[in-house]
Amino acid sequence: MEPIVQISLDVTNIEDALAMAEVAVAAGIDWIEAGTPLLLGEGLHAVAALRKAFPHHPIVADLKTMDGGYLEAEMMAKAGATHVVVMGVAHPATIRAVVRAARDYNIKVMGDILGAADAAACAKMMEQNGVDYIIVHTGFDERGEDPERTPFDHLEKVVNAVSIPVQAVGGLSIQQAAEMPKHGAPLVVVGAPLVIDKQEFKPSADNTELTRILQELVAKVKGSASKGE
Repeated sequence: MEPIVQISLDVTNIEDALAMAEVAVAAGIDWIEAGTPLLLGEGLHAVAALRKAFPHHPIVADLKTMDGGYLEAEMMAKAGATHVVVMGVAHPATIRAVVRAARDYNIKVMGDILGAADAAACAKMMEQNGVDYIIVHTGFDERGEDPERTPFDHLEKVVNAVSIPVQAVGGLSIQQAAEMPKHGAPLVVVGAPLVIDKQEFKPSADNTELTRILQELVAKVKGSASKGE
């Protein structure tokens, strides 16, 4: 697939999320993610607000679903999400329930391998159960205890294990994120590095700098794709 650039809105209120999304969309971002902190703070109202403000952009609801899969996916689809996230360490029945809801509501499912003992096996299992995308995710807390951990720990094995598109997230620099398509992960996501400051989830204070960073990221990702790199 052609590379996609996604902004993760890892803030805790709708006002900040809409402000950051406006900057991101103007910079050329393809997909908008309602990050987990935003969903915890505002719930499906955040998704509805993003859908109203950006009617033509795909919206990812990073639910990190572990149970109640059909209901959670259904609620977010009705609010305007086009993609929902289920955890690979959830019971396979939950993964299948999310997939059923996605098919019923014409949305897509992203499967997150965070915490899986065998990342490649987890990714393959989710693909077999109907998930549309795999997220190779190194968690915030995990990186806090071991800063050396990155998605590169599992990325190559996961890419080789599945035939569906892969996304890598967690502790990557802007430069590393831009180069993800070269590593077999065409879904490029950027978020937390821009908005987390001293453990607080808040938007970047400098919209000019944020715009510049995002424009450069989009140009690099799209430029590499056009050159076949």
